[in-house]
Amino acid sequence: MEAYKNPNMPIEYRVRDLIGRMSLKEKIGQMAMTGKSSLTPTALRDGSVGGINAERGPYDSAPVKDWADKADEWQQAALQSRLGIPLILGVDAIHGHNNAYGTTIFPHNVGLGATRDAELIQRIGAATALEARAGGINYTFAPSVAVVKDVRWNRCYESYSEDPEIVGRMTSIITGLQGIPPAEHSKGHPFVAGRGIEKIEVGADYRVLAALGINAGIDM
Repeated sequence: MEAYKNPNMPIEYRVRDLIGRMSLKEKIGQMAMTGKSSLTPTALRDGSVGGINAERGPYDSAPVKDWADKADEWQQAALQSRLGIPLILGVDAIHGHNNAYGTTIFPHNVGLGATRDAELIQRIGAATALEARAGGINYTFAPSVAVVKDVRWNRCYESYSEDPEIVGRMTSIITGLQGIPPAEHSKGHPFVAGRGIEKIEVGADYRVLAALGINAGIDM
């Protein structure tokens, strides 16, 4: 077994081993995240593409099952490449996995920021992660931590607040999306939860979280 495929080897060693085997073309391909519309299974296999922006999924208003089936198709094509590197599948899930039919859409960030409730935002992140992962997505283009100062910006609703302190508190969504690092995790190193790692308890009905966010904003 190649060292980079051995899960018992240290991650740093596996990364060095993999990079050492890569051609220039493969390195360029791995740094690319392309849109789904421009890809074919052959391009994924031969181009060693690193990631796909899944956009609206296999088709508009597709249910999560169809997202998962398409994600499997993309990953199987990528695994047929010379080095068999799986894809990063990204999607805009800023306030819920809103591009998949039947998933929960939470209030926009400007409404969530009005709650001033970091624990609620963390739980919303966890609910978003569960629904995205169910469709085969392993990366989300979130959160937006912009500190809006001019409402003429046409996407000011993606900011939690014009107050940097409030925006900072709302970054609790990150541990919701990624999981809570264990005590022994090295500081300064990225963390994404795997099996057996502590997760956030989100409850059975995510729509309750959405209602909490909406009502808190109204009550302010």
